[in-house]
Amino acid sequence: MLYSLFSQEIFKHVSFRLFLAALTAFFISVFFGQWFIKKLRALKIGEDTSKTDSEELKRMHSDKKNTPTMGGAIVIISIFVSTLLWCNMRNVYILLLLFSLIWFGVIGFVDDYIKLTKKNLAGLTDVSKFSLQSVLGLILGLILFFHFQKVPGGTQIVIPFLKDFKPDLGPLYVLFIALYIVGMSNAVNLTDGLDGLAIGCSIIVGITFAFIAYVTGKVDFCNYLKTAYIPGSEELSIFCATLVGGGLGFFWFNCFPAQVFMGDTGSLTLGGVLGLIAVVVKQEILMFVVGGIFIAETCSVILQVSYYKMTKKRIFRCAPLHHHFQFGGWPETKITARFWIITVILAIFSLMLLLKGFHL
Repeated sequence: MLYSLFSQEIFKHVSFRLFLAALTAFFISVFFGQWFIKKLRALKIGEDTSKTDSEELKRMHSDKKNTPTMGGAIVIISIFVSTLLWCNMRNVYILLLLFSLIWFGVIGFVDDYIKLTKKNLAGLTDVSKFSLQSVLGLILGLILFFHFQKVPGGTQIVIPFLKDFKPDLGPLYVLFIALYIVGMSNAVNLTDGLDGLAIGCSIIVGITFAFIAYVTGKVDFCNYLKTAYIPGSEELSIFCATLVGGGLGFFWFNCFPAQVFMGDTGSLTLGGVLGLIAVVVKQEILMFVVGGIFIAETCSVILQVSYYKMTKKRIFRCAPLHHHFQFGGWPETKITARFWIITVILAIFSLMLLLKGFHL
């Protein structure tokens, strides 16, 4: 919006708009968040910590009962408004991200609403949730498949350590994108179990991909790094900045002890848009490094469920992984802080992988 209204050249610069977008999203998140949390409390929309099979978790999280949830709407609103203000709305990638933001937000909202209004229900069924996510994934896959026909190597997968080895998936790229975005959406959702954990990791990943998106949209950088050049992808760095700013504003209320939880409204949405960003900038595999905590949390659940079905025994004390450490006696704040530290280290390592000296 403002990108089109202002004629001054400075408003066309990505770096200038990036910082303004982050600040705008932060202040929207903080001021809207205050009002929204009061509204949630007035409506008595709070977390029901008793809806779990683990008696130990019920005990550990008993003090969180009735904490307002669905706070992910705070992040979504701040990202949406700031994106409209500071991004080039003619950019196809920005339009796809806003479309995904709304779609995932609606899925998460419906899921949270069912949990809060229907007793003894855990939200949408797994089949319903997966189906709704998959429909969006296939839509995005088809759009990007045909769009990337115009981009050299558009349907290739970049392997960070093996940049000369880029398998081309062809039509299978559509299915890959669908599964990838759905997987990332659920990975962040599984991570959202402790105060500040999911949003803190998402902020770090957002900062990392803001840099990656900026580089991917600059042909000279891409030639040097031997990575795919995606015209227009630098605009995604502004979207990432809105995610970081909005996330920091939400963290203002979500840090321990949390005044509000993001719920599936926020976690499903953050995971979905981060996955889409990784797809657009052709760094799908690198996301597994940057978002290593998300991947570890997901794998812990898959391993726990699979192993228990086969042996009736458990690998972890409890899954997802953060609960394993909780059951081991770690304070919640220590788990969260250490997972952030690991995410920062993984982010630094992922950026190292982009350097020319790390080609094999």
